[in-house]
Amino acid sequence: MEPRIQYAKTSDGVNIAYAVFGTGPPIVFPSLVFGSLHMYKNSPARPQQPYDALVSLGWSCITYDSRGTGSSDRDIDDWTLDGRVRDLEAVVNRVAPDRFALCGTLLGGPTAVSYAVQHPDRVAHLVLSNTFTNGSEWHELVPAQRIARQTLRDAENDWEFVTLTFANAYTGYTDSERARRMAEAMRSAMAAKSYIAFRQEAETIDVTDLLGQISVPTIVIHDRPSGPDGVWPLTQRLAPSIPNARLVETDDLVSVVDEFLREGGLVPTPQAPSMEVAEARVSGSTGMTAIFFADIVDSTALTESLGDAAFRAKARDLDATLRTIIRDHSGTPIEGKLLGDGVLAVFTSARQAIEAALACGKAGDDGGLPLHLGLHAGDVIREENNVYGGAVNIASRIAGLSAPGEVLVSETVRSLARTSAGVQFEDRGEQALKGVGEAVRVWAVVSSTDTERMSG
Repeated sequence: MEPRIQYAKTSDGVNIAYAVFGTGPPIVFPSLVFGSLHMYKNSPARPQQPYDALVSLGWSCITYDSRGTGSSDRDIDDWTLDGRVRDLEAVVNRVAPDRFALCGTLLGGPTAVSYAVQHPDRVAHLVLSNTFTNGSEWHELVPAQRIARQTLRDAENDWEFVTLTFANAYTGYTDSERARRMAEAMRSAMAAKSYIAFRQEAETIDVTDLLGQISVPTIVIHDRPSGPDGVWPLTQRLAPSIPNARLVETDDLVSVVDEFLREGGLVPTPQAPSMEVAEARVSGSTGMTAIFFADIVDSTALTESLGDAAFRAKARDLDATLRTIIRDHSGTPIEGKLLGDGVLAVFTSARQAIEAALACGKAGDDGGLPLHLGLHAGDVIREENNVYGGAVNIASRIAGLSAPGEVLVSETVRSLARTSAGVQFEDRGEQALKGVGEAVRVWAVVSSTDTERMSG
């Protein structure tokens, strides 16, 4: 996708070029050495960037060119880590909501660590991938960075040679044409004099002492396909020093990040439907549908108490049980990993949707994985085996309000089912739902058994 460049101004007056990809919950990527936005647009390494894949899963990605690089102000003299944190602050203060996920990779890692410690109220989740805390060790132990250090003295006199040498080292000397194009992107991103100043300052970075102060949920990732030689020992050191951090080696960074954020309670937003689906909606292909959303309560804490493997096994078993219950009640579970540790389903009957939700709640309790459960009804857009629309978002928000095992429904569902569902409803009042313009009246479902027990 082609980024739409916009600008934010830092507290010290530097204009920072940034772009937002997608419309879902945001993941912010601090800029890398030559400007992340610039390299995304101009480097042949673009397919390795995770933005497109994460957007396809329903997230939005925010990145930018740091000071002195790409489309941001070039004429600067502050190359410190503090300056780079001010760049990040300017962007997130302009476009990010109160809380967002922060993903620091390579030279963006120290920026992410520093910001997360300074602003724990803004960072919902922290991802650190193929990164480090000590700049001197980074330039000593990672071969490509060691070459960058060794050729630094030649940069001003032979900028083409230096960028081409670094690009070949970065690509592992396997693709000379790709390295040539990457070197061209580097030269257009940054002047040789600026590159020298940046590298000299980068060697002084040391955020090791900040690791113990990180208070947000954190995952440390060694992404093998894009990890440069020598980075694993540096990345491996991070997790033991960060309270409750998880360490993962993977060949699929996008899936790991997606799963980590969903476990923490973030719900990605499905991509906007295609033009064909929009046209189908206009012509009447949508209809009133009961939408059921169930999500495991506090999956992060359960993972920590049970262990990742045990939790995953229990969650898979519960997922199969929930989908069977949904089908037994004439519902359609949406296949695929769409909503974290939960299930999304649609029904043509509000009564059957409520009955399925109550049965799913019992199954969650019996399986030791209690659920948040919510129902709403409205028009949805169907595309292949997925559903879209504001009604889906409302159902997920209502589920998030429920106590463990409790089924909450919107006024719309209650009106459709109150004479046929064999249950009663307890008024929970008007509720403001995130991302929904008007408050929604919410009701708790009280089964006939519960009603008889309370009346007795």
